[in-house]
Amino acid sequence: MKDNILKRLENLEKAVSFDMVSGIGFDSHRFNPAKKDIILGGVKIPYHKGIDSHSDGDALYHALTDAIFGAAALNDIGDYFPDSDPSHKNLDSSIFLLAALRMAEKENIFLTSIDIIIILEKPSLSPFKQAIKENIARLCGLDLKNVGLKAKTNESLGFIGRGEGLAVIVSVLGKRMRRAAIS
Repeated sequence: MKDNILKRLENLEKAVSFDMVSGIGFDSHRFNPAKKDIILGGVKIPYHKGIDSHSDGDALYHALTDAIFGAAALNDIGDYFPDSDPSHKNLDSSIFLLAALRMAEKENIFLTSIDIIIILEKPSLSPFKQAIKENIARLCGLDLKNVGLKAKTNESLGFIGRGEGLAVIVSVLGKRMRRAAIS
């Protein structure tokens, strides 16, 4: 019996293989002085300006959602969650991210690591980086050591440098599971 089970496990290991996949996502938003606070990675960051956006404006979740769609060779966030749809008004962007993860899973894609760059002049993200990483790891089902996060300024250049907004770039790596014929 034990030999039979071991043989079946060996056959299963041979039957399942993985292809590496990757995706890149980008999002940017302008600040709106009529709003307060910024949301990045589900974390509320106190600031005297908020994000001008149809949803909650979480540019990190938006960029991560697009990166996941890219890894799965799917369309972009605007095709699935258009800002012209009133039901998305002020929506928590984690909903977009969770939908992207489900869609990737249907394509047999599972994330292995995420790397994030947030670009803004102010406020400083240092006190919030750990909480952001923890949110991303929890939602994506990853170990914290597989989520990288860097916060950069734009050295006073462009709209970001003038304090008019922020941008986020996200890269994801994953595995696409394939089944081979079992002999």
